[in-house]
Amino acid sequence: MKKRMLLTGITGFIGRHLACRMMEEGWAVAAIVRPSSDLMALPLALREGVDFHVYEGGTLTDIVSEAKPKVVCHLASLYLAKHESEDIPALVASNILFGTELLEAMAKNNVRRFVFAGTSWQHYQGARYSPVNLYAAKKEAFVVLLRYYDETAGLHAVGLKLFDTYGEGDTRRKILALLQEAAETGEELALSPGDQKLDLVHVDDVADAFRLAAEYLAEDREDICGEYAVSAGVALSLKEIAVRLETLLGKKIPVHWGARPYRDREVMEPWSTGRLLPGWKRRRREIM
Repeated sequence: MKKRMLLTGITGFIGRHLACRMMEEGWAVAAIVRPSSDLMALPLALREGVDFHVYEGGTLTDIVSEAKPKVVCHLASLYLAKHESEDIPALVASNILFGTELLEAMAKNNVRRFVFAGTSWQHYQGARYSPVNLYAAKKEAFVVLLRYYDETAGLHAVGLKLFDTYGEGDTRRKILALLQEAAETGEELALSPGDQKLDLVHVDDVADAFRLAAEYLAEDREDICGEYAVSAGVALSLKEIAVRLETLLGKKIPVHWGARPYRDREVMEPWSTGRLLPGWKRRRREIM
C-alpha cells in the first residue's frame, strides 16, 4: 500500500513541486484546497493524480479522516513582506487559524507526523528569535501553538525554515524573475543599492528537503524532530547575483542601483546558524 501525504499549499510554487516529487517517489498525495483555488494552473499529472479535498471553513476533522495520511505537510501561508492594518485578519487566518485547525484535526484522528514550513526571517540579524516582519512573527507564533499539540497529542514534527527560492515555472514576482524580465525587455529596473545578501535555493532542492523529512517521519524517526534550515550555505549580494545571471543569460541587465531605498528591517546578512536536515544537500547550483 502506498504511503499517503496530506498537503496544504499545493497550488503554490513549492507545493506543486513537492506534490510531483512525492508522486514520483511512489506516495499517494491528497491536498486541501479552497473553493477559489485555481486547479487548472496545476500540471495535468497533479490534476489527475491528486485526491483533492475542498475546505470551506470550519473543522478539518472530516478531511483528515477521509485522507488517512501517514504524514501531513503544511505549506499553505499568506506571505506579505510589508503589511497594512487591514491585512492582519488575513495574516492571522492563513498563518495561525488554518494551521491550528489542521493540528486539531490531526489530534482528533490520531495523525502524528507533521512537516511544516518556517522562514529564515524569524531570525533577523541572526538572533535566536527576532521577526523581520509580521509574517515571520506569525510563523514563530505557530511554532509556539504547535508545542501544545506536541505535548498533548504526541505530535512528531519537523520544521523546515526556507530562504529565497527559485526555479523553472516560477510565476511569483521575485527578484530573479524581475532581473530576467529586465534583461529581455531592456527596460531599466529600479532597485536598492544591492548590497543585501541572499541565500537562494532551487525549488527542486527545497522539495527534496520536505520529501526527506516526510520519509524520516514515516519511518518513525522521532530523533529527527525539530527545526532545520534549508540553506544554500552561501550568501551573495544582490549585485553579485545580477552579474551571475547576466553570464547565464548572455545579456546585460539594465539596473539602476540605488534608485530605491532599502526596506525597513532589510535583511543584509541571512541567518546562517541553522542546522541542516541530516541527509539533505543542495544539488542545483546555477546561481549560488
